[in-house]
Amino acid sequence: MTQAQTSSLERADIPDGIVEANGNKYMTDAKGKLVPIETVNARDKLQDETVRKIISYALPLRSQVARFKAHTGRDVADLQALLAQEYGAQLGGAKGNMTLSSFDGLFKITVSVADKIDFGPELQVAKQLLDECLNEWSADAPAELRAIVTRAFNTEKPGQINRGEVMMLLRLDITDERWKRAMTAIKDAMRVVGTASYTRCYQRPRVDAPWEHITIDLAKA
Repeated sequence: MTQAQTSSLERADIPDGIVEANGNKYMTDAKGKLVPIETVNARDKLQDETVRKIISYALPLRSQVARFKAHTGRDVADLQALLAQEYGAQLGGAKGNMTLSSFDGLFKITVSVADKIDFGPELQVAKQLLDECLNEWSADAPAELRAIVTRAFNTEKPGQINRGEVMMLLRLDITDERWKRAMTAIKDAMRVVGTASYTRCYQRPRVDAPWEHITIDLAKA
């Protein structure tokens, strides 16, 4: 990033990591020990300076994204309330999903509301039944199926599960009675513990062009 690019970004005031004591300057290492600054090699000093510079930009950017998210939620809610008052109908689908478009069709916002799912103790019953199936099928069980079950219940970390892989198990068409009971147990274990709202912004240069997602994600920017 050039100096011109960074100059337009907000920067937080964070400590420079240098401590002065008895007229001498020190840097604190990861163990909390004061190290005379002249004994810290140039590579570590440069790395420290670079990290602090990046973090100084990251902190206000995080706050800005949080403010954007809050403002966006309020703006959409205000629009919903205004239209509901004027027309007596709620904007969006039954779960709150909606798409808002600019008049020229070049910009749009989608709001997706998804249930937050947690799993109850019935899930352990499902795991026992699935283990019985796989153990009995032994070598006849496809490696892909074993992999899905392993990933779903994340056997290397007791008590943890992979929700996406658990949902994938429900889509498999297996006729074994114990497998079917396991799927029933998974469904019974599912509890809706809340909802999450996701707002995505899009733009396009003309109405016949594909939509381009306006990315607000450091990993995808």
